Amino acid sequence: MYWYQIFFCHLLKQKKDATTTVNTKKELKKMTIIIIEDEKPSARRLNRQLESQGLKVSKMLHSVEESVAWFKENKHPDLIFLDIQLSDGLSFEIFDEVDINSAIIFTTAYDEYALQAFKLNSIDYLLKPIDKEELQQAVSKYETRIPEKTNVTLDFNEIKNLLTNPIDRVYKKRFSVKVGQHIKLINNEDVDCFYSENKATYAYTKDNRSYILEQSLEQLETELEPQTYFRVNRKFFININAISDIISYSNSRLQVKLNHYKEEDIIVSRERVKDFKQWLE
Repeated sequence: MYWYQIFFCHLLKQKKDATTTVNTKKELKKMTIIIIEDEKPSARRLNRQLESQGLKVSKMLHSVEESVAWFKENKHPDLIFLDIQLSDGLSFEIFDEVDINSAIIFTTAYDEYALQAFKLNSIDYLLKPIDKEELQQAVSKYETRIPEKTNVTLDFNEIKNLLTNPIDRVYKKRFSVKVGQHIKLINNEDVDCFYSENKATYAYTKDNRSYILEQSLEQLETELEPQTYFRVNRKFFININAISDIISYSNSRLQVKLNHYKEEDIIVSRERVKDFKQWLE
């Protein structure tokens, strides 16, 4: 084959690849999306993040009652971004009133919930505040399912039971850590906070020491007792018994002071302030 034949073959392949990419993007842009989120600033932020990916949100709903009414009167979307706790109840109550076959990506700030159940039953879940890269991954995961035209089957009763009956779960009471050639046991009540740094997870204890753990913060979500520990942001889990002070901070956030950990400021992210205040009670 002559060089110019190879060249034109290469051009045809590029054109074909470009056409395929355009068609995929067009198909993705066609999909209908709604957001169900009771905190309007969080809903608007998610909307902006989706717009930055070239996706258009058709509707934003803010309560169980509003969502039920909307679904009864409108064509159901391809994809729903669903907050778990709405102002008038758990969002699962929507599905008690309406049969919905849309794909669902859960959004939640409730680290104590059985997130693994969502991962098994839905396309994905996103932990607030929603990270841009994680959002892109979740949308891409949905995109791969578009050609299949299949609906996601969710067992809402099973997931709701996991959420509303956390007392049935067993939580870790201690951690084993390696210190030189020794294994040290750390009791949960001796931990001020768990935090991540340089892709590692640490427990900071009453003796003002940090111990590296094998678990990630995501794994700790299902291992720590939710009435005692709260994930205030993407970096910190704090022990309620270690709180010495709570101070108003900028942009409607809160700063938490702990009894022993003084390495850096611990700020409750704006999206989690409401849940944090409920947790304190």
